[in-house]
Amino acid sequence: MSTDERPPRSGAGRFAPSPSGDLHLGNLRTALLAWLFARSTGRAFYLRVEDLDRVRPGAAERQLGDLSALGLDWDPPVLWQSERRDRYRAAIDTLVAAGMTYECYCTRREIQQSAAAPHGPMGAYPGTCRDLTAAERATRRAAGRPAALRLRSRTTEFEIKDEIHGVYSGVVDDFVLRRGDGTPAYNLAVVVDDAEQGIDQVVRGDDLLPSTPRQAYLATVLGFPIPRYAHVPLVLNRDGKRLAKRDGAVTLADRAALGESPREVVALLANSLGRSGSTPTALLDGFRPDTLPREPWTLDSGNMVKSSGNP
Repeated sequence: MSTDERPPRSGAGRFAPSPSGDLHLGNLRTALLAWLFARSTGRAFYLRVEDLDRVRPGAAERQLGDLSALGLDWDPPVLWQSERRDRYRAAIDTLVAAGMTYECYCTRREIQQSAAAPHGPMGAYPGTCRDLTAAERATRRAAGRPAALRLRSRTTEFEIKDEIHGVYSGVVDDFVLRRGDGTPAYNLAVVVDDAEQGIDQVVRGDDLLPSTPRQAYLATVLGFPIPRYAHVPLVLNRDGKRLAKRDGAVTLADRAALGESPREVVALLANSLGRSGSTPTALLDGFRPDTLPREPWTLDSGNMVKSSGNP
């Protein structure tokens, strides 16, 4: 599909990296897919910097530079979560007013050592602080325990539809909305941001699929529409584990040091998707989500060195 043949713009997709370091090939592959999903359907494409925590100075700027070097474009403005704390407070105030929150004084260790919530996986919150009395809360405050704020969920599971995985039902526990240090939690911030940016298409790694029912449920509680989801397979290292920067030549700067151009990196990523092309725009022609690989891509020794003969 050429640029001129794209359908009229409607809705938006996004890519939302955390500026904890440089993007690796797995991140870049997901960014490319999110761009292809959005642009092939005439959607706007936004970038959101999730910089509420784990921020390394200069990382966000390098990430944006790498995406641009690959040929990805985006619609302004770039959204920075650190500038939107008032919007997260407003959403939390709405939930507090509706009686759908409670304070939680549990430590991470206490949660891990407790039994899982009913029908929930290990790590799901078991509701320890859900029904504390005012006196019990006062005792915990007096002991100096910081209080996180949790959603008082009215369901234990929620069903979503995913373009890759089909119908998926996952646990919805009393998840954290605001951490004990006052930082808005990821599950809250992402729901508020997607709704206020008009994001109706969320393309991201399938490691985030288990948390998606929580987010979709929270969207309904806040009166927001649920986006269309597509959780794409990850990139793995030779040991079958999720790719990380410690796995070698995995960032754009690493590949450049091997003599590999951004166009060759795009061609490598395209090949991992069963496509050929050395620019994102070239990959728009004939892009079809239903033909994408359903299995993870393993970055092995054969593609850890400079590629040759790429389109």
